[in-house]
Amino acid sequence: MPHVEIRALPGNMRPRILGLLKALSSQPRPDSSKPMDTLKLGVELPSSIELYRIRIESWRVVYVVEEELQLLTVLTVRKRPPYQYDNLRELLSDAIASEEE
Repeated sequence: MPHVEIRALPGNMRPRILGLLKALSSQPRPDSSKPMDTLKLGVELPSSIELYRIRIESWRVVYVVEEELQLLTVLTVRKRPPYQYDNLRELLSDAIASEEE
């Protein structure tokens, strides 16, 4: 989990994001989540990994779900704009590499 990003959130947003992260542990695909089009983003993922985002006001929580491993990994919590998912490929490769270890 991106601890530094969560600590840097504005005080009013921090509890909302933390509550969302707790809720994701029991329901990783809530109605408010949207699957991300990895091909449009130029990222190819194994079929066992799903990429999602959830919007809370102008903030985005981007995460992956690996059903086989029953694992949810939060990649980033960022304000949009200006965040445009530019480093998504790097975040995904870091997450996938750490899971393979």
